[in-house]
Amino acid sequence: MIEFKYAPSEQVDEAAYQTKIDEARTYVARAQQDDFGGWVDLPVNYDKEEFARIKAAAKKINEDSDYLVCIGIGGSYLGHRAVIETLGGERGRTKIVYAGNSLSPRMLEKAIAEVGDKDFSINVISKSGTTTEPAVAFRVFKQILIDKYGEEEAAKRIYATTDANKGALHDEAVAKGYETFVVPDNIGGRYSVLTAVGLLAIAVAGVNIDALMDGAEEERAVLISDGGAAAEYAAMRNVLLAKGYDIEILANFEPQFVMFNEWWKQLFGESEGKEGKGIYPASVVDSTDLHSMGQYIQEGRRALFETFVEVQGEYRGVTVPSFGENLDGLQYLEGKELDYINKTANVATREAHKAGGVPVLEILVPEIDERALGGLIYFFEMACALSGFCLGVNPFNQPGVEAYKNRMFELLGKPGYEKK
Repeated sequence: MIEFKYAPSEQVDEAAYQTKIDEARTYVARAQQDDFGGWVDLPVNYDKEEFARIKAAAKKINEDSDYLVCIGIGGSYLGHRAVIETLGGERGRTKIVYAGNSLSPRMLEKAIAEVGDKDFSINVISKSGTTTEPAVAFRVFKQILIDKYGEEEAAKRIYATTDANKGALHDEAVAKGYETFVVPDNIGGRYSVLTAVGLLAIAVAGVNIDALMDGAEEERAVLISDGGAAAEYAAMRNVLLAKGYDIEILANFEPQFVMFNEWWKQLFGESEGKEGKGIYPASVVDSTDLHSMGQYIQEGRRALFETFVEVQGEYRGVTVPSFGENLDGLQYLEGKELDYINKTANVATREAHKAGGVPVLEILVPEIDERALGGLIYFFEMACALSGFCLGVNPFNQPGVEAYKNRMFELLGKPGYEKK
């Protein structure tokens, strides 16, 4: 179970906080009933037949492919990359290569070079099939696949995660005979990591997707009645925003959370950043970033608050060795577990930043494993929805992302987008 804590401070009006918690709790049912609230009950009513097909496809890919090229952008790749990297990376033969998340020729060439002449398959993830970045990358890798294996065999190595009934990718998959998985109509991309959008790549990486879903189910059972700790976190974010704290830094002391932070930034940024509102989501991975961003956090503008994701379990591994001499001044650490030193640095950072006027929140995670990570994903999804409703915005749409696309299509000469 995920826990939420905060350090009482002058920035928090306790009465306002309790009122906002009560408000946030009323929004659980609203999230569940929303047209895009399918993620709320997903851990208990996901498609079991498709889930079995995902595991079978992952087994086949592990048997015939050195690489799986995952093609998608935004919610179509951040979630599963976050899970895989947070859990330590791929565990078997098949390595994951990401493409279609930018228009950089350098990055696409790097992905092509990494695959080289090895055996590979493609998982292209796009509801429409026409999003520019993944569509371009799919064309490129599809051609490489066809040149290497021929059209018939290539089709057996393409897995399309797309709309169930329509769209360019759906129609191509039906015509060419690709195996397909569904991007649900009632779950937006940034909430979709626990659907087929994320689960195929996660399973290929050797992650136990049953345990991942079990963790999400357990967290749902805790939150579904009144939002629990997720409502408390959502309420606190809004209370701090009302006091002028409009930047949130997600902080942790485990570098493998880098991509999880990126998923979190999309989740909250795309859900709340609209109508001139929202908390700006940023992140750091300490202690590394204490040597770059620590100064600003400690003494910069008091417009930010920190949310620390803290792993509670102990990690037995590296200890500081003993030497007869003390040239580096580390004799006082000899024999101590590095995990203990890391956690002590975490405590010291929180105390120093709080003393410097930074509101400090804590999200407590029992361990870094599939079950805990499934619970953490669900926790943040629920908290994001409740926080968005408290803010007075729709946390499930993203109208602003079309602006750059329309201008780009106009500049590139796409039919129908001529300058008005």
